[in-house]
Amino acid sequence: MSIILHSPIDGREIAERTLASAELIAAAVDRASAAQQSWRQVSLKERAACCHKAIDYFIQHQEEVAQEITLQMGRPIQYAAGEIKGLEERGRYMIDIAESALSDQLVEEKAGFNRFIRQEPLGVVVTIAPWNYPYLTAVNSIIPAIMAGNSVILKHSNQTLLCAERFAEAFQYAGLADDIFQYLHLDHEGTSTLIKHDQVDFVSFTGSVAGGEHIEKALAGSFKGLALELGGKDPAYVREDANLAHAIENVLDGAFFNSGQSCCGIERVYVHESLFERFVTGAVNQVYEHVLGNPLEPETTLGPMVNAKAAAAVRQQIEEAIAQGARANIDQHYFERDEEGTAYIAPQILTQVNHQMSVMSEESFGPVIGVMSVTSDEEAIKLMNDSPYGLTASIWTEDEEQALMIGDQLQTGTVFMNRCDYLDPALPWVGVKQSGRGCALSRLGYDQLTRPKSFHLKRI
Repeated sequence: MSIILHSPIDGREIAERTLASAELIAAAVDRASAAQQSWRQVSLKERAACCHKAIDYFIQHQEEVAQEITLQMGRPIQYAAGEIKGLEERGRYMIDIAESALSDQLVEEKAGFNRFIRQEPLGVVVTIAPWNYPYLTAVNSIIPAIMAGNSVILKHSNQTLLCAERFAEAFQYAGLADDIFQYLHLDHEGTSTLIKHDQVDFVSFTGSVAGGEHIEKALAGSFKGLALELGGKDPAYVREDANLAHAIENVLDGAFFNSGQSCCGIERVYVHESLFERFVTGAVNQVYEHVLGNPLEPETTLGPMVNAKAAAAVRQQIEEAIAQGARANIDQHYFERDEEGTAYIAPQILTQVNHQMSVMSEESFGPVIGVMSVTSDEEAIKLMNDSPYGLTASIWTEDEEQALMIGDQLQTGTVFMNRCDYLDPALPWVGVKQSGRGCALSRLGYDQLTRPKSFHLKRI
């Protein structure tokens, strides 16, 4: 059985691959488990050199890798190489902090005893990566897992399967020991077989809430570690003291970059009533500066969504909101490439919205935002927390003290001030509620990829 990868640009066939059988899955896990027993003995210095060299591969090949990103998922070519820069930032940071994050932790001295905690690798880690940021999401677990002494099997989205093969080429170039990194092309059944294998010790999944639920059910009773980075409906709050021009530019970028297909992209905006009309006017004007078109053309700033089905879901959400009283502020006919039945859809800003509308309560994952006027911080906080999700939230203000006060009351994994839609590798990436569980990046990211072992040594 095989899978065919079609480009959202024009439907062309990019690649065809055979799905791994149950026998191939079992063999891959067996090899990964055996190889890991030796890899865990390799020094951190050697692991770091290997991982740095793998990242070097991506830098050396970033133009062709960027072209593949655009062909596979439709991001405009002028932005695609930025993902490789992000991969480098995160990967090198996690390599560089590994020694301090994984070093033995001494406890308070006690006469006659040597007591410490050692971080031990788990064994075989499975990374299940999505298509929207195919390298940035995958690197979050792959590099720290390998640095911690684990082996990794990557199951990438079938929409971006070439990215899995690029990772393999990078680690081969770096001279990584055989079978420490492998990839498998799988369907849902094959993925379930892989993660339930007795020798798989940890699963890192980035994707939809529904996908996360399926994985949790599949692993029920197995006692395996599981990290889930799921959906989002991330809010932005523009306070009355905000730098309005800065807020408009960056909120819109956070909403529409990658055609809105970002788990931490801005999906709903709350603006203080004193700035509301000016914000909407400025945001609408900025939207009309976008160029919707073929993402391989250098002037394009908005490409297609990942497929026509995804675009149709966003159109339906917009139409439902308008039927319920929302106002569409963008004339979608202005964007000639906006074509119903295709993956191309123009961005939209909706006002006169409320939380009874799905566009303000359910993940859109597309180029649409709802904008509401609020009268106070208290009202904004209440609305921002009125969501089943909690990945990031951004506050646009000149008052850092107030941002901290508001941030302390928000049910979210990350609080931003005057920026959004960014992962700082020095900070833990974590969600609350239906946005997930577990923690990636930062020193804390190593905790989920290792287990603590206590040493209690009595001297006679």
